[in-house]
Amino acid sequence: MDWFTASDYWLSRLIFQRGLAAVYLVAFLGAALQFRALLGERGMLPVPRFTERVGFRQAPSLFHWRYSDRLFAGCAWTGAAVSAGLCAGLGDLVPLWASMLLWALLWALYLSIVNVGQTWYGFGWETLLLEAGFLAIFLGNDEVGPPLLLLVLLRWLLFRVEFGAGLIKMRGDACWRDLTCLYYHHETQPMPGPLSWFFHRLPRPLHRAEVAANHVTQLVVPVLLFTPQPVATGAAALMIVTQLWLVLSGNFSWLNWITVLLAVTALDFTPLTGHRTDPGAPLWYECLVVAVAALIVLLSYRPTRNLFSRRQLMNTSFEPLRLVNTYGAFGSVTRVRHEIVVEGTSDEAPREDSDWRAYEFRGKPGDPRRWPRQFAPYHLRLDWLMWFAALSPAYAHPWFGAFLERLLLGDRDTLRLLRHSPFPRAEPPRYVRARLYRYRFSTAAELRATGACWQRSFVREYWPPTRLDRGQAPTAG
Repeated sequence: MDWFTASDYWLSRLIFQRGLAAVYLVAFLGAALQFRALLGERGMLPVPRFTERVGFRQAPSLFHWRYSDRLFAGCAWTGAAVSAGLCAGLGDLVPLWASMLLWALLWALYLSIVNVGQTWYGFGWETLLLEAGFLAIFLGNDEVGPPLLLLVLLRWLLFRVEFGAGLIKMRGDACWRDLTCLYYHHETQPMPGPLSWFFHRLPRPLHRAEVAANHVTQLVVPVLLFTPQPVATGAAALMIVTQLWLVLSGNFSWLNWITVLLAVTALDFTPLTGHRTDPGAPLWYECLVVAVAALIVLLSYRPTRNLFSRRQLMNTSFEPLRLVNTYGAFGSVTRVRHEIVVEGTSDEAPREDSDWRAYEFRGKPGDPRRWPRQFAPYHLRLDWLMWFAALSPAYAHPWFGAFLERLLLGDRDTLRLLRHSPFPRAEPPRYVRARLYRYRFSTAAELRATGACWQRSFVREYWPPTRLDRGQAPTAG
């Protein structure tokens, strides 16, 4: 190892880059398959309408110069193709400068999507992918050893992800401090997974131990990332185990997987691989890496100040390129799960005894007998926003009315986001409505007796029966 490179971390870099390319691939595939209904020219929140009111300097994106659904699809599929190539090792088969351009292309394309993605892309894992993706541009390929400065910056990113999440919990909901949040979280999280029912039914003392272990992993262990080996490896390994536990417990898009990949960059594999010596890096590359490191240090001021602020913000970017951000999740935990059930009817007049038929979503709970599925790291954006909309009608503005309108039109792209529509596309319903239910996991006895993993009870009407020829849809709630 010289002053610039840390050659012994070549395997860590390899795993990180291939894994990050795989996450990029999932992200671009999700964009390509979902954007028309969400952001397209006839989508619920059209990109052209957004770019008319938000300028390029506020949200840099190539779609400020021109937008069409075909261009968006081209960007998404191009990103998917480049991601697949990098995942297969393309970055090590081309010259260093070409490898950097490929990674820069992915970052620029995904930034263009996120910056016009509005509420559909308002999640912390979007900025986490962008920040990690920006650093990946300068990690180099097999021609040079991993730059030591970049490895330190990746640990700094991992530190902010974990430490920020730990602080937001301690400053937020009291259940994190009294160790009771997991009495509720597995049941009320946005999109439970196939094992969430079993996690929820774990003994309460174990839930308290889980929370305590989480505090240690997020508030103590991150500091050890900056200690000598093998302590740093032990800290990173503990973070990986914790993240894989979270992967099993629910669907959190690619948040856990990027955190795992960041932790991999702190692992020392030399006991397995031996020491390695790489040729010296080109001067232009060394200068560029030093300049980028200096930029990241300067931009870290506000995120660092935010960490120690009593009014800590989570999942926030302080500049439009999203180079250095703040992170955190579940500062508060809901105790009761509410779900919106969307129904339609073909009856001439909507009555309570009309033939109301429910639409089924891919990931969010609906039919009480349908067991939760595993979708992460793929992100079902509509399903996640439905969870937020159930928390408060404010989260449903302004997209929910547009969603119902598209159901009334039998819009093909919108129906593709759903698991099941009870109406043929050519014969959409006359009326749609939305009702709010309280959901809870069945007990073991209820599960055996009914075969239903959920039990639900009606709470109230969420959106009254609506049809197209009534003009503007009524306000939710």
